[in-house]
Amino acid sequence: MKTAGKMSILGGLLSAVALGSMAGVNAFKTATRPGREIYADEDFDLMTRDRKSTVRTEDGVELAVREVGPDDAPLTVVFVHGYCLSALSWHFQRRQLEERWGNKVRMVFYDQRGHGDSGMPRSKSCTVSQLGRDLATVVEAKVPKGPIVLVGHSMGGMTVLALAGQRPEWFEGRVIGVGLVATTAAGLAETGLTRNLQNPIIDGFRLAVRTSPGVVQHARGAARVLITPILRAASYGTDVSPRLHELSDGMLDRTSVVTIVNFLRTLELHDESASLEVLAHTPAVVICGDQDMMIPFISSKRLAADLPESELVRVHGAGHLVQLEFPAIVTDAIDKLVQRAQVEERSDVG
Repeated sequence: MKTAGKMSILGGLLSAVALGSMAGVNAFKTATRPGREIYADEDFDLMTRDRKSTVRTEDGVELAVREVGPDDAPLTVVFVHGYCLSALSWHFQRRQLEERWGNKVRMVFYDQRGHGDSGMPRSKSCTVSQLGRDLATVVEAKVPKGPIVLVGHSMGGMTVLALAGQRPEWFEGRVIGVGLVATTAAGLAETGLTRNLQNPIIDGFRLAVRTSPGVVQHARGAARVLITPILRAASYGTDVSPRLHELSDGMLDRTSVVTIVNFLRTLELHDESASLEVLAHTPAVVICGDQDMMIPFISSKRLAADLPESELVRVHGAGHLVQLEFPAIVTDAIDKLVQRAQVEERSDVG
């Protein structure tokens, strides 16, 4: 594309942002105000010191992996983060569950393609289906044997459901439990996040990403004026610690605007409903805040109703980042899931 054409796109984007940023903010509540600082001494760099490695996907994207616990632990729990986040979004669960589990459980965290420390993918590979295959690659590389519990938040939960559809045989013995946090099997185009991003301005960004992603990346700051206020405003339902805002804002700010836009389409269209049958006999927990405006609580309620072996945990007052906002509740629910899954596994073996 010629320079004049690129500048025209850039100018159009800037104009669109000027007109549309207010609409984006108004689509959600005003961003939550920082509350009292209760994490002044919290070591949010903890996970950056864990064992690190990379896993190469089928199409060559390098995924950044962190591990906690011994390689020969009798159980491994794999955590999958959500849209515009990174493995750091599981900070509290990583710390609290290591204190509870010690060497009895290994935890594996990784950054999804285009997020955190992982490599940038091609636009056409930014799909929930591909994320499911990425999870399979991580499991094959890092957990070649032994029982597994999978825990996914938001887009990470969709990733777990996609894997269930792609590898149903794994859920007949290897995957003994599933945690689905603030997620849904389908229907995101009509509720939550994508409903509030369906407007001509966002469509303009989609077109620009497809035709000239470099220009959009240069307009990164302008694009964030439109998109990120919506994501930030949906993060928390209560007035949380300023350092918590810094943590989640840092993950969002680090995510390329190209990644942000490229994944919007799959969030609108994904439908992993067929995978629910695969999970019919798998112990599961469904967790969601009742102030979540990205994936409303009613979606989690429907999801739990479709999973006979699931427990529904409603977190009063929580927004979309429920695992950061009310970490103890989410940690307790995951711990309870793991205990239940292990009991049922032993019962099946017996």
